Amino acid sequence: MEYRNMGRSGLKVSEVCLGTMTFGHGADESESKNMVDMAIDHGVNFFDTANTYADQLSEIYLGKALKDKRRDAIIATKFFNPIGPGPNDSGMSRVHIMQAIDDSLRRLDMDYVDIYYIHHVDAQTPLQEMLRAVDDLVHQGKVRYIACSNYQAWRLMEALWISDHNNLARFECYQPQYSLVVRDIEQELIPLCQNKGLGVVCWSPLAGGFLTGKYKPGERTQTGSRSDEAWAYPQKYFAANADDTLVELLKVADELGRSPAQVAARWVIEQPAVTSAIIGARNTQQLKDNLQAASFQLESNHLQRLNDISHLPDRYPEAMQKGMVERRNDAVQMPSA
Repeated sequence: MEYRNMGRSGLKVSEVCLGTMTFGHGADESESKNMVDMAIDHGVNFFDTANTYADQLSEIYLGKALKDKRRDAIIATKFFNPIGPGPNDSGMSRVHIMQAIDDSLRRLDMDYVDIYYIHHVDAQTPLQEMLRAVDDLVHQGKVRYIACSNYQAWRLMEALWISDHNNLARFECYQPQYSLVVRDIEQELIPLCQNKGLGVVCWSPLAGGFLTGKYKPGERTQTGSRSDEAWAYPQKYFAANADDTLVELLKVADELGRSPAQVAARWVIEQPAVTSAIIGARNTQQLKDNLQAASFQLESNHLQRLNDISHLPDRYPEAMQKGMVERRNDAVQMPSA
């Protein structure tokens, strides 16, 4: 297992993060603990949850599984989604943040969390209000680092500017969706994170199971799967060339003697700027296979084939700017027009 710095911070996390969205939804308390133990045995020190996963059971099960291992674990949780029927039971207002962190710590049975994400965009609350509130949590010792998920590039940039301008704790991590069939973040968000020194922790590197080998090209549902349950299956984000990508993934996996899930996850881990890939499972059998993504590296030709087949068409203005370095370097030979 490789350990990487979280952005510009000194925090080191495993390149594979155990996602716990299935804890309480597909995995009972006993199986959840088994998966945590297995992950630790494979070198995982990074665990991801949220205050609304499985009606709050995810945090509870994770806390119990890590009860005697807290100092060795990096815990990330999130706030934003509704946790009650009241008008202040969701979002990123100061009121909700202060309530949400205390509730999460109680469920986790912990004194602090290492990374605290704003889960989604709350356009009804000023960014400065949220940033000052989470800065207070850092000073209170309830949170070590702050982060965000699913933000647009302009909103993430504005948040970083507000933090820098006001000397507030700033986001050290960004959590986007990223996989061979969902590569949109490469347009704006990856360059931003590289430029500003943010860690990138990717959710759904297996595209909700689409890249695990259980699906054939052209298929979008499988009985007993997330797609069948219409639960956390990101089909609407899939690129138009998703089936072509799946065909090539299956070929590469066969050539390597690896499962498609291992290859798909490894591709994400090896992409520029990526700190860690969040990998979940319903049981230890699935998890054991997925964790092998940390046990090998893709050969350059396989990596290039997957890059090429899954690459999205360049959009404006990036498409127009390609070749501008050469154009400037050759400016002496350029006509005045």
